[in-house]
Amino acid sequence: MAPTRPDPASSTSPPRPGSAGEHVLQDAHGTRDRADRFYADQMRDRLLPRMIEFVGRMEMLFVSTSDAHGECDASLRAGPPGFVAVLDEYTLAYPEYRGNGVHASLGNISENAHVGLLMVDFVDDLIGLHVNGTARIVEDADFRDLHGEVGVDHGRGRRAERWVVVDVEEAYIHCRKHIPRMERVSQRRAWGTDDPARKGGDYFHAKGTEPRVPREPHAAARRARPRFPSTTHLTGGVSRALRTQR
Repeated sequence: MAPTRPDPASSTSPPRPGSAGEHVLQDAHGTRDRADRFYADQMRDRLLPRMIEFVGRMEMLFVSTSDAHGECDASLRAGPPGFVAVLDEYTLAYPEYRGNGVHASLGNISENAHVGLLMVDFVDDLIGLHVNGTARIVEDADFRDLHGEVGVDHGRGRRAERWVVVDVEEAYIHCRKHIPRMERVSQRRAWGTDDPARKGGDYFHAKGTEPRVPREPHAAARRARPRFPSTTHLTGGVSRALRTQR
């Protein structure tokens, strides 16, 4: 979902949450009333008290970002319960620990501040929380100047190098219908290690293979196949409506 935008169907109606594409598809598939009930009942522009409690016990965070061209990346962050810090009902922050040095998520945020966060309780309540908002990168020392001991982790190897601070724009439930139940097990974690084997090594056998290979052998086959727009499953009128929203 995207930040609230005016509903193009009426210049006097209050803004509807979600993107223009969402609204067009809701109309096309007859789900507008159902979507509006969800928006009204479940979507908020802040973290509610029970959401704050939920965030405080999470040990995993899925982070979605995209660069200035819309190229996307999804990543996982993890830490002990409370590693995602709620600064207030409109703001949360998560630490960036030492990683592989690529900075894919941070690089995207530096170009495009919009982020989508997903936290899921796989063990007890089987429920998820979406948080969408605008992010900024803050060095750990600067974060400490502002927030003192908030989110301090004294575990070995878990010193934050910097923080991603997210201004909340949307917070809403992810239903439990398809969330698998998992069981918590004890585990020793190699926080802060640079040992390749302990970090997973070459699990996918990528080392030694060509980083990029020419695609010419497949080009003819691709040209022979008809290329369909992503909206071919819709009626022509809906496809045109979507194109006009771009």
